[in-house]
Amino acid sequence: MIIRSLPPPVKSAKTVLISNILLNLGILALFKYYNFFVANFVSAFASIGVYLQPATLKIILPVGVSFYTFQALSYSIDVYQKKIEPTKDLVGFFAYVAFFPQLVAGPIERATNLLPQFYVRRTFDYTNAVNGLRQILWGLFKKIVIADNFAAFVNPIFDDYQNQDGTTLLIGAFFFAFQIYGDFSGYSDIAIGTARLFGFNLMRNFAFPYFSRDIAEFWRRWHISLTTWFRDYLYIPLGGSRGTKGQIIRNTFIIFLVSGFWHGANWTFIVWGTYHAVLFLPFILLGKNRKYTNTVAEGKIFPTMKEFFQMGLTFGLVVLGWIFFRAENIGEALEYIKKIGQLETIDSFYRIFDYKKSYFFLLIMLSIEWFGRENSFALEKLGLTWKTGIRYVFYFVIAVLIICFSCNEKTQEFIYFQF
Repeated sequence: MIIRSLPPPVKSAKTVLISNILLNLGILALFKYYNFFVANFVSAFASIGVYLQPATLKIILPVGVSFYTFQALSYSIDVYQKKIEPTKDLVGFFAYVAFFPQLVAGPIERATNLLPQFYVRRTFDYTNAVNGLRQILWGLFKKIVIADNFAAFVNPIFDDYQNQDGTTLLIGAFFFAFQIYGDFSGYSDIAIGTARLFGFNLMRNFAFPYFSRDIAEFWRRWHISLTTWFRDYLYIPLGGSRGTKGQIIRNTFIIFLVSGFWHGANWTFIVWGTYHAVLFLPFILLGKNRKYTNTVAEGKIFPTMKEFFQMGLTFGLVVLGWIFFRAENIGEALEYIKKIGQLETIDSFYRIFDYKKSYFFLLIMLSIEWFGRENSFALEKLGLTWKTGIRYVFYFVIAVLIICFSCNEKTQEFIYFQF
C-alpha cells in the first residue's frame, strides 16, 4: 500500500489536489465560519458609518465537521505526495473518513495509518480486546467522574463571573482545565479502545499533557493528532524551522493562529492561539523546543523539586490560556482574569475547601495517571502485576464510580462535539 520512490506528481494531479482542498475547506468555511466573517464584515463597515444587513445562515453545525474534513484532506495530500496509493474501493474510503469510533471528536487519523487497515483480514485478539476495554473504562472515568462533575461547578462560575469573587474564579479556571482534559482525552480513550475491539489501531491523541515541563512539551502531548497534522501539512511546507528567524516567527504564529481558529469562529480562540504562540516562540528560537522528549521522572516514583515546579508553572500558564478558550468573548476573558487578581478578605479563600469531593476524585485520577504515565494510557499496564483479586476490585471500584456519577443529572455532552 505504501509507495517509496515514485516520479513527481504531474500538473493535473496538482490541480485535483487544489480543487479537493478548496472543496473541503469550502465546506468547513460554509458551515463553521460564514456567519463569523459576515458579522465581522458588518462590524467593520459599521465603524465607518456604513450599515449593512447581509443574509446569515441559520443552519446547525454538523457534528465533528472539523475532524472528518481534515481526514479527507489528509488522504488527498498523502496520495498527491505518493505516500499512499489512491484507493479504488469507495466503501473503504468512506469507512476511513467516517470511521464511527473517532468520527465526531477524533483523533484525526491519517490515511497512511487507518485506510490500509480496512483491507487487512482481522481476527479476534483477546489481549488487544481486553486492553481496549481497559482504555474505554479509563476514558469513561475521566469523562463522567471528572469532566461532568467539574462542569457542574465551571459552567455557573463562568456564566455568572461578574458576581463571583477572585477565589471562586480561580477555582473555576482550575476546574475547567481538568474538565476539558477529562472530556477530550476521555473521548479519545473511548474511541481508541472501541477501535481496538474491532481490530483497528488509532493513533494516540494525549500523552499526559499536564505532566509537561514546558509549553513545547505540552504541545507534543496535547491533541497530538491535530498538532502533528498542522506540523506535517502546514508548518513544514511553510519552511518549518529551517528558514530565517523572521520566517520561523511567521510560521510559528501561522500554525498557532490556524490551530486556534480551527477550534471555532470566535476571536477568543484566535487570542488563545496567539497566546500559546508567544509562549512557544522562545523555545523554538533558542532550539529548546525538544529539550524534554522523555517522560518526566522516568523510572522514578516522584519528580524532583525542579520538575515539580516546572510542571506547576507550565500548568499555570496553560490554565491562564484556558480562560480565553472558555470565555464567550475577549472582554469577558480579560475581566475574568482581572477579577482573579483583585485583593480579597481572608475569609473568601476558605471557599477553596468547598469542593473537597471534587479534589478527592481529581487526586485519584492524577495518581493513576502519574503511575501509568510511561504507557500509552493510564491503565495499560497499571495493576497487571497485582494479584488477580486486587486488580479486579480496582477495576470494579472504577466501574461503580462511573455508574454512580452517570445516574445523576450532571452528565454533559462532549465539549469537542461543537468542533
